Amino acid sequence: MKYKSLIASFLLLAGLLLSPTLANAEIILKSTDIAQGKTLSNAQVFDGFGCTGENKSPELSWSGLPKGTKSLAITMYDPDAPTGSGWWHWVAFNIPANVTNIASGESKNSMPEGTVESRTDFGSVGYGGACPPEGDAPHHYEVTLYALDVEKLDLDENASGAMVGYYLNAHSIEKATITAVFSR
Repeated sequence: MKYKSLIASFLLLAGLLLSPTLANAEIILKSTDIAQGKTLSNAQVFDGFGCTGENKSPELSWSGLPKGTKSLAITMYDPDAPTGSGWWHWVAFNIPANVTNIASGESKNSMPEGTVESRTDFGSVGYGGACPPEGDAPHHYEVTLYALDVEKLDLDENASGAMVGYYLNAHSIEKATITAVFSR
């Protein structure tokens, strides 16, 4: 009898230890345009402020959204910008939870229905590519996908990156980030 009790206790403990690992999906964020720790291509560089890129938003795809995901958001943020508060390059939210990818260059053109792209620190709506000051050390461009617990953020295209970021942090279930670099 002691033997069965010991086995039952072991199985219960093993189940408790393993269940959070198995229950929590982990978002897998991929891109054919950008890669972790790699330099952004000219396609993702801004066209203006002295930069001469194509200003195309990167292709992104994902899987492994956690249970309870009701909508998604994407941001691109440069924490190294010499502003004291970083620089918002792309802010998109209210992306339907059933969407699994965004095509290259889709920002400003054909984002999924219901998606809101709001104001970046360039002062315009939609993707604004990398454009660090000449001679700066490489800047880090954090492209983040957020799984949110609400179907919609009650914000519009005039919302600043910081305001959207506040709501994203309040409603994020899980997130995944690809950080690329660029300098000139």
